Amino acid sequence: MCLGIPGRVQEIYEADGVRMGKVNFGGIVKEVCLDYVPEIAVGDYTIVHVGFAITRIDEASAQETLRMFHDLGILEEELKPEDHIESVAPPACPVNPWGGAGGRAKSNNQDKK
Repeated sequence: MCLGIPGRVQEIYEADGVRMGKVNFGGIVKEVCLDYVPEIAVGDYTIVHVGFAITRIDEASAQETLRMFHDLGILEEELKPEDHIESVAPPACPVNPWGGAGGRAKSNNQDKK
């Protein structure tokens, strides 16, 4: 399975020019790329997909989703606690995955101009 999992940002720092952070998923802490959610702050909740924070979420929604994932038994499967932060290299966070010079995401329409 490949799900977006909510977690609480507990630390923010920069690594090689990329905004990174430690995110707590109900007791399991992982290193996450925060470059796509520049508004996120320590204490906020975010949805993380394959090592990338993709949006901010309110605490109530995050807690409800974490509880549901835990009850379904899929939280541990997705997060693989044995891959805890101390034993895993951080995700490779592309500086500009869409190409071009220094910009963020471009739509297909922008590429055609």
